[in-house]
Amino acid sequence: MRRTQLRYLASLIVLLTVLSGYAFHAANPSIPKADVPRPLLASGHPVDWWFVFKLNAAVFPDCGGATRACPFGGTVQKYKVGQQYVLASSESPTFKQGSGCAGDTDTDPIGATFEQVYNGSFHYLIWNDQFYQDPKIKGCSGDSCGAPWGHSKGMLAWSDSGDGVIMQVTTPSWPAAGSKSHPRASDGNTLGCVTDDNVLVSQHFFSLKLNKSDLLEVLKALQNASVVTDPTNNQIVSNGGPSDVQDLVKSLGVKSKSTTVISTTLSTGVKLISKPSNLNVPPWQMVSAILGGISLRTATWWASPQIPTTTASTTIKCWNPSLSQPGAVEIATTGIWNSKTIGLTGGASPDHNHAKIGVSLSGNDHLAIFGDMNQQGTLSGANCKSSQNGRGGLFFVINNKDLSGSVTQLISGATASTELPKKTSKP
Repeated sequence: MRRTQLRYLASLIVLLTVLSGYAFHAANPSIPKADVPRPLLASGHPVDWWFVFKLNAAVFPDCGGATRACPFGGTVQKYKVGQQYVLASSESPTFKQGSGCAGDTDTDPIGATFEQVYNGSFHYLIWNDQFYQDPKIKGCSGDSCGAPWGHSKGMLAWSDSGDGVIMQVTTPSWPAAGSKSHPRASDGNTLGCVTDDNVLVSQHFFSLKLNKSDLLEVLKALQNASVVTDPTNNQIVSNGGPSDVQDLVKSLGVKSKSTTVISTTLSTGVKLISKPSNLNVPPWQMVSAILGGISLRTATWWASPQIPTTTASTTIKCWNPSLSQPGAVEIATTGIWNSKTIGLTGGASPDHNHAKIGVSLSGNDHLAIFGDMNQQGTLSGANCKSSQNGRGGLFFVINNKDLSGSVTQLISGATASTELPKKTSKP
């Protein structure tokens, strides 16, 4: 008799759990069921998009008092880290200070969005030109994959129907595994828990919801940009869903021969631009041209070989006749957050920047741009394939006055000259 009662009680608990789940989603229609991955501000809090600017370790060290953790594998590293962050989203597009350690919890956007994939059962795709040999990529030598591979990093996840999420990242060596069932073999898979000091300098992260049509467009853009991945390796790719999606995923992990820019508007109104590696032009001047020749201000890993600030009349010989003429492109070398100056150039110092962000300075729209590529290469010369000119990558463009205004304020410090610094010989 007692066993019968226990079985009845267990069945009742299961039934109540199922019914409560239906009631929860009926009362909260904006919160998706677990079978559809979405950009999350925190666990159970979806948005159309979010943007995170992770501050550098020199000016904003550690996590602002929060305890660091490694929920996706690895150990807390002793090198200097910066996991404080600035946050904006479709729900609240003006920048505000985030709380806790970026990427380490299910209450921050990076951690929550990644957790649903890593501990879930979605199809996924991860690409990164700096996997640091875990996983190893055929055709790459050393810790990174150079030109003409794409200079691009990120993660896609999607359901059987093709609905999903993309997360653009700018962190070397993260993420490098998409599921706890296929963990990283020799290194950590959590921000701040990877042996490479990948949270030393500033970086940005951008996540956007996708429907099936968007997913197909993103996959075509990734293919066009020659992103570094391996569709045969379950650590970074779990293929599935609609057959046309699967076919595109299978085509990745090779160097594209394309010279054509892909520019398309996704269902959210966000514009996606894909630069192919064989289009040997300076990347942010290309973005300006695609956006109608508007002027831009950018903040990237600005290091040798630098592309200087340009005006609308600057001669660019490394160009392509398929593109219209670009507007001015300013190079921000410092920015400001919370009344503190932050560095926005490239280099070994912890007060440097590995984010790739920009804003429009002209035109009727208020554009914020989040990209994969640095202002490194050349405007003219014998080698138009120099540095980022000879690589591919993606750019996401959002027309939002509040977001654009926040990015403008963040990178509103000093500006690089239109002339590159002269090299001085050693005494």
